[in-house]
Amino acid sequence: RQKGRWVLQADPTMEVKNPSFDGTVRRGSATCPVCGYTTPVERVRAQLKPRRGGAHDARLFCVVTTHPNEQGRFYRLPTEADREAVRQAAAELERRKAEHKGALSLVPDEDLDIRGIRHTWAMIYGLNNWGTLFSPRQALALTTLVRLERKSQIQGSNDFIKALRVCLAIGIDRQADYLSSLAVWSISGEFIAHTFGRQAVPMVWDWPECQLFADASGNWDGAINWIASVIENSCPNLHTMARAERASATEHPLPTDSIQAFVTDPPYYDSVPYAHLSDFFYVWLRRSLGDVHPDLFAIPTVPKDEEIVVDRPHELSNSTHNIAYYERELTKAFTEGRRVLAPDGVGTIVFASKTTTSWEAILQAVIDAGWVITGSWPIDTEREARVSAQGQARLASSIHLVCRPREEASGELAATIGDWRDVLAELPPRIHDWLPRLAQEGVVGADAIFACLGPALEIYSRYSRVERANGEQVTLREYLEVVWAEVARQALSMIFEGADASGFEEDARLTAMWLWTLSTKEEGGKMKDEGGRQAGLEEAGDAGEEDEPEASGAAGGSFVLEFDAARKIAQGLGAHLEQLEALVEIKGDKARLRGVSERARGLFGKQREQILGQGKKKAAAQMNLFSEVDEVEAQEAGWDEPIAPAAGAATLDRLHQAMLLFAAGRSAAFKRFLVEDGVGKDQRFWRLAQALSALYPSGSDEKRWVDGVLARKKGLGF
Repeated sequence: RQKGRWVLQADPTMEVKNPSFDGTVRRGSATCPVCGYTTPVERVRAQLKPRRGGAHDARLFCVVTTHPNEQGRFYRLPTEADREAVRQAAAELERRKAEHKGALSLVPDEDLDIRGIRHTWAMIYGLNNWGTLFSPRQALALTTLVRLERKSQIQGSNDFIKALRVCLAIGIDRQADYLSSLAVWSISGEFIAHTFGRQAVPMVWDWPECQLFADASGNWDGAINWIASVIENSCPNLHTMARAERASATEHPLPTDSIQAFVTDPPYYDSVPYAHLSDFFYVWLRRSLGDVHPDLFAIPTVPKDEEIVVDRPHELSNSTHNIAYYERELTKAFTEGRRVLAPDGVGTIVFASKTTTSWEAILQAVIDAGWVITGSWPIDTEREARVSAQGQARLASSIHLVCRPREEASGELAATIGDWRDVLAELPPRIHDWLPRLAQEGVVGADAIFACLGPALEIYSRYSRVERANGEQVTLREYLEVVWAEVARQALSMIFEGADASGFEEDARLTAMWLWTLSTKEEGGKMKDEGGRQAGLEEAGDAGEEDEPEASGAAGGSFVLEFDAARKIAQGLGAHLEQLEALVEIKGDKARLRGVSERARGLFGKQREQILGQGKKKAAAQMNLFSEVDEVEAQEAGWDEPIAPAAGAATLDRLHQAMLLFAAGRSAAFKRFLVEDGVGKDQRFWRLAQALSALYPSGSDEKRWVDGVLARKKGLGF
């Protein structure tokens, strides 16, 4: 690219190592790299829809190669031979389609279910059946693998042949995951990343097409080796017999009181449409294993009507899977689990959602089904490098709820009434015992909050009903409000290391708790935030109908929580979000803690530019300093008479003012603000700075600025 225009190489065999290009698609709108004109997303969709997404006639624009004994990837323009290979593959696929005979089409032609459009929204670009997700060359490769698997000559017993064919079919499914037009090229690692980087079928604007038998990512060897590795590591004793059955969770085939352990990982509310996404793999399994397991693949697609999930409303969907349906069917499933479990057995329910609404729904179902929740343990199950976790803060662990049946010796549900006053009296000591224990084990932030639910709910769930003195029932939602408040209060005392946090205003308490909630554990016990400056509690794959999620991280830093979670934390601290507009921005179901630099205008008023030195040549250079203390001090000589701001009314405001003065390099004004104006004489100022230093994400501007303020403390005589 030269002076805003693209220059194509005349020699297509010329290779470039690690080239860089500007993106041409943003939120579905496409920008021409030559003329710069942007086609709006509506027109892009209108043009792609009749072309069924465009995978069948997409243009090959680059070939990636490797060189022996050389690291890295090399990129060149396609040659005529490369293009001819693409044309021949398309022609061969059409020839095989014409010759194909069978009950099923050669390439899957089953339709995507419109009810899943919130997660399978590539269909709005015309990808309306599963075959449209694959280019002709990809479809040719996969259908060839299916043909070879079905005709494979395997020696052994019928059971062995079936087992081996199942493994091969799973390998084909893994290959399809890396060989679709929705796979992506990992720019940072220069390798093929699979289709399901998150739980959705989104639109992808360019994709890599792997060579199945090349020594590179996404190849056939990798697909088979992963399956072999799972078998070798998960089944060390291959003589152990087990039995798997297909059954509904609401109608177990097992007899009553017949098992000692009940373990389940239920659907996460509206987070993942398992049935809709499973069709991607099911349609290929049906073609490769339909003769091996005809009972499993008798219907065109995965059954969806009985799936226990919440389908988010959409004008094109007629789904009735609302919240009431989810709670009702989940209660049935947990009731069945309790029925088949022996009275002295134990149940484990795995859950990793971060929305308080989904937690309330599943907990209500557990309690209504007759379980007593005796514990909740965070167990590391999430791969940190997964695509969906990049740029967002999520549970670093899955929460495992430990449950026991709430039954009499006769097997009947125990009908016991709990007194609300007794429940309230028992809650604080229970949280007080658990939070320090979790902190010692490196469980902090959102993980710790949700890990406290188990001990807290044991108090409530041991009763069939909790009542006030007047006989009125206390709902689970009411109790959870109290639990959140108690966790917030006790976590705050840990954040300030036992200091009296009551001396801080509500905005300081909320900021500290907000940051602590977003923190996750790191080796050595240090806290970090996976999302950098913009972190969130959103569910994975929740991109709506947009085409690409916005890059996270906003100027000045911001931290996002689900609104209901933020509201409950604030309530527990005696704060009201609606009264803290200068600190918190509320949009829809999200609440955002404003970054420090974003608050500059409100903190300094009309004198902001004059105080921070904006508009002056020398000061403008300093605005990008953000360096070590000695570098800041070296610039003091020659500065104009400092203009110190009027000190904010709250401790947090004054700390943010000091951080901004430090960031701008206004050392003289910084000194006057803390020393002459007396801001630094308030010990709450330094205690709050110390607390936020431990809570701000490492590498963030806020962390750097508050550490700079603390570094000046001794030199200023405090």
